[in-house]
Amino acid sequence: MKEIDLKSDTVTKPTKDMLKAIMSAEVGDDVYKEDPSVNALEEKLAKMFGMDEALFFPTGSMANQAAIKLHTQPADQLICDKWAHVYNYEGGGASFNSGVSCKLVDGNRGMITAEQVAENINPPDFYHSPLTTLVCLENTTNKGGGACYDFKEIKNIRKVCDEHNLGLHLDGARLFNALVAKKEVPKQYGKVFDTISVCLSKGLGTPMGSVLIGKKHLMKNAMRVRKVLGGGMRQVGFMAAAGIYALDHHVDRLAEDHKRASEIAETLKSQDYIKEVEPVETNIVIFYLKNPKEEGAFLKQLQKEKIGISNMGQGKLRIVTHLDYSEEMHQRFQEVLCNIKL
Repeated sequence: MKEIDLKSDTVTKPTKDMLKAIMSAEVGDDVYKEDPSVNALEEKLAKMFGMDEALFFPTGSMANQAAIKLHTQPADQLICDKWAHVYNYEGGGASFNSGVSCKLVDGNRGMITAEQVAENINPPDFYHSPLTTLVCLENTTNKGGGACYDFKEIKNIRKVCDEHNLGLHLDGARLFNALVAKKEVPKQYGKVFDTISVCLSKGLGTPMGSVLIGKKHLMKNAMRVRKVLGGGMRQVGFMAAAGIYALDHHVDRLAEDHKRASEIAETLKSQDYIKEVEPVETNIVIFYLKNPKEEGAFLKQLQKEKIGISNMGQGKLRIVTHLDYSEEMHQRFQEVLCNIKL
């Protein structure tokens, strides 16, 4: 019986063809900007998004933290949703690395509106409150169950940022999922955001790496900030080659993950032990049991079948479909869900 790991889309392993790309990569010392594969990946993404520059980071959290540092000064404040990754899942990095506080907005499934952004900007001449300098959005939203922004609302937020001289950063850890689901193109985002982080090790299935893409006046200090954060890397072109391969071969197939997530959601809805399944737009399914006290028994039955999912706390359970989740696994998982007894 094969293990079915649906905790996250970060659990994938390189495909055979990706491994070939890794093993045949031309590499150099990236700290000296002499790794041709890294340079090619950065150029590829900058061009794809129609932005000035890009820089390869070991992790998405580091890329986001660097972006916050590039946009702000100590004692500034950024605006984000209460469920934002930059606030909840980056170890307090915004305060530790940049000395900034977060104004948390009560959005909808991790998404905030232009009106909410405007309401939460501190008056710049009121020196008793932190100076608002940055807005951070997340697309798709992690805690929001893979929800996708309406691009019109993003443009409205950009307008508010321009009116108040605020930077706009996108945590695009799963941006390619949003692009596929909404039939959008990267250049739309490049026109609106000042900086964008994109993750290669989630839906795209590489072993590691994220890329920060941005405008030249902000990115001029990105290498320095990456160095300060400990992100200088050497022959990392092996991983950059995996990223190039993923961008060329693993984007369109994200639609398969979305389809399977949607089918899992429908199966869950038909089970009498389920209280609620949140709307599914991409590859994340968030659901709640009717009786939260049965959470342990539910997870134990899955474990017995060698199936792993995430417990997000407060009765919230999460399933994430991905590259290594096959159709055979998909059929077996749904059968298991139908046979659970609580």
